Amino acid sequence: MPDDQLSIDSLSERQRQVLRIVIQEFVQTAQPVGSAGIVGRYDLGVSPATIRNDLAALERMGLLTHPHTSAGRIPTDLGYRFFVHYLLSNLELPPEEQETIRLQFRQAPAELDQWLRTSTAVLARASQSAAVATPPRVARCTFKHMELVHIQGTKVLLVLVSQEGAVKQQILDLDQPMEQHELSRISNELNDQLGGLDSVGVAARMASLTPFAQQVAEVALEAMRRIEQTDGALFFRDGLAEVLSAPEFAERESARRIVRVLEDPGLIEQIAEDLPDSGNVYVLISGDGRYAELRDVSVVLSRYGASDRVSGLLGVIGPVRMRYGRTIGVVRFVSCIMSEKLEEIYGGD
Repeated sequence: MPDDQLSIDSLSERQRQVLRIVIQEFVQTAQPVGSAGIVGRYDLGVSPATIRNDLAALERMGLLTHPHTSAGRIPTDLGYRFFVHYLLSNLELPPEEQETIRLQFRQAPAELDQWLRTSTAVLARASQSAAVATPPRVARCTFKHMELVHIQGTKVLLVLVSQEGAVKQQILDLDQPMEQHELSRISNELNDQLGGLDSVGVAARMASLTPFAQQVAEVALEAMRRIEQTDGALFFRDGLAEVLSAPEFAERESARRIVRVLEDPGLIEQIAEDLPDSGNVYVLISGDGRYAELRDVSVVLSRYGASDRVSGLLGVIGPVRMRYGRTIGVVRFVSCIMSEKLEEIYGGD
């Protein structure tokens, strides 16, 4: 968010145009932008002196600055935040690009891991930055179906399927052998009693079960809790080469810093905790003063999910000198596709 004392009304219409031009030109060229260049390329109907006054005014507001070696201006972090918050419009990707992206998902194998890899590949290429994605995680696991399968002797395989699509298998060692028909009877009892319940509901239903079914349900409940507590170690990335080609990361130390960000799923999880639950795209510029590790980068993230039961995160990490409109558009579009994919799998019972 921009400075609380600045609003869209703080700038004249022409100053908004000039700020937009400076940011667009600097994002494109990585070179400071001067009044002569603005007048030469844009028909604003005013003299270079008037543009210089506007540039000076924008600098006094903290939206622009200038390197000591150049008379041209470059955006500040505050300038980028103002631009993103007030001046961006038409964030939709062109229809032909949307169809190209949808085609890539249709051609990918119908597996969650493949969709996540496709997501990061699409985001990296479209934004020319690095892309990250986390698998969907369940807020609370819901029991769908289980089966007890006799293996040999006293050994039995428990197969648990959650409504979110997770499958857990565990070997049980019984006190005495049981025939398959008896195991199937117990399975059916548990499916009737526990189907559709979340982990809290399963725990509350325990007392009404027969003793052996109760023991099996305790094992199933523990498996459900493990599903809920799955950590964020699984982390999909793409686009390292793209982001390292930016001049901001040409120096070894700056390159090392962004590589550390991309290799730290814990940082993305930390940011995710601060994200609102809405489907909006979240833009973090230079860490917004909260994340020291992100002082040289911008992060554009969005949640994706299905039926308020499963939720993951995807987005782009790149230089502060980012094509925000395009990046926000592609992150939003890919997030919508991933949500559609999850609804296909998890949306129903």
